[in-house]
Amino acid sequence: MDASEDLREDELLTGTERELDWWHRDHPTFFALSGFFTGVAYVALIPTLFFVVLRLVADTETAEQSYGWVVLSLVVPLLLVAVPRTRRFGLYMLLGVVLAALVVVGVASLLLYLLVQVDG
Repeated sequence: MDASEDLREDELLTGTERELDWWHRDHPTFFALSGFFTGVAYVALIPTLFFVVLRLVADTETAEQSYGWVVLSLVVPLLLVAVPRTRRFGLYMLLGVVLAALVVVGVASLLLYLLVQVDG
């Protein structure tokens, strides 16, 4: 299909059909960006929400002891990678999770180093 045929098809579509057509074309940048930023949000929000829910249903000591179970939430991106239909999104989500975690660890390490050097 060449560009002129693509233009003719776009002219025939109206309103909602045109919006849905864009979603169905699997734009490569859309999946990469949405997967990456989903991973970044995932690594920030899931541990926080997990701890808040634990605090609501259990006392503080039990919530702190059970916090290690949040590691199981990493199964979601791995399952997305395993399923062929969602593999691309899952890979970018996993990339977002890993890079966000690396940034957090890197910034915390640098801050700790600077604090020890200044106050040390």
